Amino acid sequence: MAEIRVELHEDAIAEARAIREWYAARNPAAAEAFMAELDQAREQIAEFPEAWAPYVRHTRRYLMRRFPFSVVYRKQRQKIQVIAVAHNRRRPGYWKRRLRT
Repeated sequence: MAEIRVELHEDAIAEARAIREWYAARNPAAAEAFMAELDQAREQIAEFPEAWAPYVRHTRRYLMRRFPFSVVYRKQRQKIQVIAVAHNRRRPGYWKRRLRT
């Protein structure tokens, strides 16, 4: 199966950067590990977009293994849009307003 292009919502990019910076301030190796796992998540989502369970409002959620974050995404016609890189226990559903864009 061909991989589909994965795009990140501008707020998801900002979230990923903030998370990386938070980890980098405490442990640079953890920041690198976070980014590597996020890259792996994007690759797996691109290759197998239907592999993760349906989530909220026609989205799906990829749970990161080493970090307490989820990659929330939706499949659109010719691409996948990552809506959020969301902490699993903070402010659930805050990203729903992004689905309008």
